[in-house]
Amino acid sequence: MKSVIQFLILLLTISVTGQNTYLHCGKVIDTKNGTVLTEKTIIISGDKIISIENGYVNGKTSEDKIIDLKSKTVMPGLIDMHVHIESETSPTKYLETFTKNEADVAFKSAEIAKRTLMAGFTTVRDLGGSGVNVALRNAIAAKRVPGPRIFTAEKAIGTTGGHADPTNGMRKDLMGNPGPAEGVINSPEDARKAVRQRYKNGADLIKITATGGVLSVAKNGANAQFTQEEVNEIVKTAKEYGMNVAAHAHGKEGMKRAVIAGVQTIEHGSFMDKEVATLMKQNNCYMVPTLSAGRYVEEKAKIPNYYPAVIIPKITSTMAVLDKTIAMVISENVPIAFGTDAGVFPHGENAKEFRYMVDAGWSPIFSLQSATITNAMLLDMENQLGQLKEGFTADIIAVNDDPTNDISTMENVIFVMKEGIIYKNEL
Repeated sequence: MKSVIQFLILLLTISVTGQNTYLHCGKVIDTKNGTVLTEKTIIISGDKIISIENGYVNGKTSEDKIIDLKSKTVMPGLIDMHVHIESETSPTKYLETFTKNEADVAFKSAEIAKRTLMAGFTTVRDLGGSGVNVALRNAIAAKRVPGPRIFTAEKAIGTTGGHADPTNGMRKDLMGNPGPAEGVINSPEDARKAVRQRYKNGADLIKITATGGVLSVAKNGANAQFTQEEVNEIVKTAKEYGMNVAAHAHGKEGMKRAVIAGVQTIEHGSFMDKEVATLMKQNNCYMVPTLSAGRYVEEKAKIPNYYPAVIIPKITSTMAVLDKTIAMVISENVPIAFGTDAGVFPHGENAKEFRYMVDAGWSPIFSLQSATITNAMLLDMENQLGQLKEGFTADIIAVNDDPTNDISTMENVIFVMKEGIIYKNEL
């Protein structure tokens, strides 16, 4: 009886919507169950998956479109939980603060967004920029420009001289005294105001820099930069406004304070120890490893003048412990979400993170699940994204080979559909 009802619903949908798209899929990654299915037809109407059938089913009307993916592996659109869509690495990046106008950033970010989508990432979480990221999110949602669905933190929140202070490294006459409006705080009261300002500016979530950072023009990359009271107030206020908090953190003490306060994710986690790992498990806090960023800056640090001199020792000390930290994180079974820190390395190369994760010791299917069902859950989109399932949004990609056998195939996405619209088809 149930199958008859489902068939009638399918016929009704077809008659109402006209053209439907039929994807004939040789292999399908079942992200929910961690398995690989074979010979399936995914039927899309509008922006939704309306049915997944066994075998290769033909269209019901002359208007229906059939796409042959019989030799490919198909899976949900990917989700990257850590990108900076307004910027991109280059030897002149630090100078560009003084030479680029907001319009320059906007045009570049639109190109970056398209590149990200073409790489198979149909959703991203943008963790800090100037505010252009909010306008870009809106433009993509309105289908004015192609790009991934964006959840943005707008401007990251830091402390005076901290990792997110936008005036670090400037001449004293240019530094000024940025405050909560600019995302710089020095008290719980400032923290509350800064969160509310991000909300007013259109942020979807809050990003804080709980410790120093590797690429900021400051000498310490791991020290705690918020008091416990400050980070407590940030998380409390964010929750009152319906927002989660992501915490950039390299050092242990800053991580501890952030996890105790109730942040949703720890970004990087370079110097994490077992105490912090235990805290994270107890508080259901996820680590976003961003292995791609570490691998990239380690290589670029060998090039004279690619980074300011003050940054090089921080890269060296961080990379010296990273492999050991990741081994501990895997052994302790710390919750993991997929994120890359794209922008620190070239956008569009986000899928290299899968290879780095597998090399570190995570299984291929775990890495794929971290970028689909796990991240969808963290974005409160688990009933719309992260799976190929009836009723879910039609975010669908395809690669040439089975990534559970060869994870590097993720670096060559040949088909991209977002919300039922085909943006890339290299068949």
